[in-house]
Amino acid sequence: MQNFSFIGKYLAYRFFSQTKHDVHPPFLFDLITRVFEDKSKISDYIKVENLKKELLGNNKTINVEDYGAGSSVNKGNQRTIGQIAKNSSKPVKYGRLLYRLVKYFNTHTILELGTSLGLSSAYMTLANPDGKVITIEGCPNISSVATENFKKLNIKNIELITGKFDNELTKVINKTDKIDFIFIDGNHRKEPTIKYFEQILQKTNNDSVLIFDDIHWSKGMEAAWKYVKNHTSVTLTVDIFFMGLVFLKKELSKENFIIRF
Repeated sequence: MQNFSFIGKYLAYRFFSQTKHDVHPPFLFDLITRVFEDKSKISDYIKVENLKKELLGNNKTINVEDYGAGSSVNKGNQRTIGQIAKNSSKPVKYGRLLYRLVKYFNTHTILELGTSLGLSSAYMTLANPDGKVITIEGCPNISSVATENFKKLNIKNIELITGKFDNELTKVINKTDKIDFIFIDGNHRKEPTIKYFEQILQKTNNDSVLIFDDIHWSKGMEAAWKYVKNHTSVTLTVDIFFMGLVFLKKELSKENFIIRF
């Protein structure tokens, strides 16, 4: 029943979503044109996607500690790396979008909640090798695999922190001057998501970009997304169904868009 409900939501999204020709803010029109619609072939994509193919064929089993809402596909704690790569990593089009967003906004300090196998981290890091990615993963065994993946890609500007978000995020906030780009892809529950959002806002600025993953994954995540959209610090939001983009630019009018992607 839940799958039918999710499919219904997606069909509604496809029906009601807009294109760049339906929006009026020049900022959003340019974002859609130069980022969403960019089909350039980039060698960095291939590096990450070749690694993903390798991971999909990895049958090594590890014990997974999940501190969030859990997986909607795998219910047990024993999972193969291939299963994690299939069910937990973002589809290619969204990984590439993260890459282009980091490149477009020239972000330097990136925070990710939910490293998983490190594929999203890799997209974002390769987009700006001079920047820094701080990524937090709750499960030690998954964190170890991510560390090996970063070595395979010869990525050195990632700080991977292993621990619960509730413990580690406060430490990161306290030691970081500012955060330019945030990708929240973990826990997937209403109250924790709102809590992390409020904490992170302490170190954001007018040009910071926040990305929330799986905003329609559950009623709780939809409630969290609604809270974020209505927050006084937020001006413009973009719902692309599987992700929500948040902008804090004071020069923009407060508007919420559903954009086809």
